[in-house]
Amino acid sequence: MKLLDQIHKLTLHEKLHVMEALWDDISRAESDLEVPQWHKDILDKRESLIAEGKARFIDWDDAKEEIRKAVQ
Repeated sequence: MKLLDQIHKLTLHEKLHVMEALWDDISRAESDLEVPQWHKDILDKRESLIAEGKARFIDWDDAKEEIRKAVQ
């Protein structure tokens, strides 16, 4: 657990920098990631609902506002 101990000692800025570096590295190997079937099924269902007019896309800022209102 030495690595985790080192991470715990980092400042927030340093942790964010490490997180971004890790994400950049992971995203370069994106083709190596296998999407699970259950996730594909959810995406297919959502795509169908959009096509049928039973669901809609909304702006991310609007979505965040709806979430804030729902949890207050």
